[in-house]
Amino acid sequence: MEEQPLAGRVFGEVYRVQGRADLHVFLIEAVKASGGRLLYASDPHRAPVFLGVQLDSDERIGMLVYPFRITRNTIKNRPADEVRGQLRYGSEESWKREHPVGRDVAGVDVSMILGIDLIDGVILGLDANLWDPLPMGISFYAKDAEIEQAKASGWHVWEKINRAGTKRSEPRSPTSLETVVAFTPDRLIDYVRLERRATSLRLDPPLRYSAAVTLADKTEVEELPRRHVLEEQFALTSEQILDIISGRNRLSVAVRGGVAEHHLEHLLEHAPGVAAVERLDVDAMHDFNVTMTDGRHLRVECKNASPKTSASGAFKVEVQKTRASKGDPASRFYPADGFDVVAACLFSPTGRWEFRYGLTARMARHRDFPDRLAPIQTITDDWTGTLADLSH
Repeated sequence: MEEQPLAGRVFGEVYRVQGRADLHVFLIEAVKASGGRLLYASDPHRAPVFLGVQLDSDERIGMLVYPFRITRNTIKNRPADEVRGQLRYGSEESWKREHPVGRDVAGVDVSMILGIDLIDGVILGLDANLWDPLPMGISFYAKDAEIEQAKASGWHVWEKINRAGTKRSEPRSPTSLETVVAFTPDRLIDYVRLERRATSLRLDPPLRYSAAVTLADKTEVEELPRRHVLEEQFALTSEQILDIISGRNRLSVAVRGGVAEHHLEHLLEHAPGVAAVERLDVDAMHDFNVTMTDGRHLRVECKNASPKTSASGAFKVEVQKTRASKGDPASRFYPADGFDVVAACLFSPTGRWEFRYGLTARMARHRDFPDRLAPIQTITDDWTGTLADLSH
């Protein structure tokens, strides 16, 4: 009788490989450099590589790594200032079939797709959710400048455009963007934690980007809670909470608003020309009080732009309340002097957490209530990419 795997712990296809022992050694050294103690390493002539690691906290992590070599070979019709990795396991004939990434159904072990640059000592982390199944024979690229930034800081995050190609009819990501993280060996375990969180929460590229940027600060990694306070209060896992949110439209809309405010606060705190940011959480009030370095005090309201553009292709944003007060139809519309600036989050139409800023003094008024803002505002050329660029 053929034996069946217990608890589904089968790691997909295992490939015979040659000439990759140096990648295997590099990964083992990276485990040590990032603060782990190696408990087990699979055969260097097999891929993927499985590493069992123990941390000082007694936490144990299983790493299932698909390592690929990064080279600097000259490629015809490609820019000279970039490095290249290629997904190559098995014979070229086998590349025609699917090669799913191995997964641990229990979620204990973490699957990763890593490009390893032995020359510069940098690891390139690809989104394992987007690159599953492995598109064998496909190359991935990074600019030399990105590698240099990773060497200098230890952890560098950027968004990369991905497009349809000869082997796929649509972009790998629905937003046509993917998040890439380049890091030095001493941050390997930090990247494992990022990948584990991104996989368990099914983070899309923009949210993965946000999580990766947050973890650039090692203190943020060290302070990651093992279990969030809401998981304790609700007696639910984070995944169950996210499923509840995604299944209820009003709740999902409210959460997207909160996420947009979170990103806006982070951007404003680091924006040129901004001296101080105060986040408000008061009914019937705007979202932020912002003090500029030139002395201006701006009341900022955060809104999500519509996923659909106008007929001219311009972005637009809804600027009105959810409902009106009984007997007062004008109350649904914001007073023109209720705040100074609308910060429109462009995530819905672009898939990127970026904002456009418009002065309410220049916005269209409601046709029936002249002292109120029109419910739909077109994001024109008067809207700017930073608060500092708004004219007085």
